[in-house]
Amino acid sequence: MGHQEAFENETTTVHIIEQSLILHNDFNHIDHVINCLVNIMDFDPIQSEQIAYIVHYKGKCPIKSGPFDILSPFHKMLAQQGLTVSID
Repeated sequence: MGHQEAFENETTTVHIIEQSLILHNDFNHIDHVINCLVNIMDFDPIQSEQIAYIVHYKGKCPIKSGPFDILSPFHKMLAQQGLTVSID
């Protein structure tokens, strides 16, 4: 049994933790929120409007799920536009 054979029998398990990018209700105008979701998240206008109204009436809405390193740039760009976001 050679070194190569022993290596092929090993398995590695990687756990990727799914998190959610949450948009929170704040003082921004709904049109600004919709424009940010269209331009930054690449959502279509109808989807963006629905999210904006959910946030307005419910206080928050998850808008994207994935690993932290994927969500972090979206968080930064949305926050730079004055939106209140978190990664949970």
